Amino acid sequence: MPAFVALLRGVNVGSGNRVPMASLRAILSDLGYGNVVTLLNSGNAVFSAETGTASSHGTRIATALGDALDVHVPVIVKSAREMTAIVTGNPFAVGDGLRSKFLVAFTRQQKDLATLAAIEPLVTRQEAWAIGAEAAYLSCPRGISTSKAALALLGKTGRLATTRNWATALKLQALLQR
Repeated sequence: MPAFVALLRGVNVGSGNRVPMASLRAILSDLGYGNVVTLLNSGNAVFSAETGTASSHGTRIATALGDALDVHVPVIVKSAREMTAIVTGNPFAVGDGLRSKFLVAFTRQQKDLATLAAIEPLVTRQEAWAIGAEAAYLSCPRGISTSKAALALLGKTGRLATTRNWATALKLQALLQR
């Protein structure tokens, strides 16, 4: 059965948009998805589905979150194949010590990646930025909280995307391969 990862944008950050992972697992199970596993507390879930596209799953999950928890956030879903392409498409070497300082930006559709071009002028000489075929990549060796590019990506400029650090992206890919 095909595997997918659901990435919720802007949940469990601060006091708004609270989504307990047990509730997310229950919602996905109630929608008929199988093999549901969540990772961390930041809105990551891996699941399997016999039919449907990543886009249709994202819409279904977003609607169910709104109905069940009154949480209205973008839900970006990627297939296992898409996630593999995102991980292998990373143009940068990421050392073990930099995995938490390296961001991957996921969008619902490839065409939405073009909106992230506005990040490029904010990238410093110490940072690295690339928009790939399936995702965008930002290395912040001095830290995400001090990077203007990262803050823009996490804020309004990146509103069509959701980000995960490289360590989380690799863990999600591993869960998709189980």
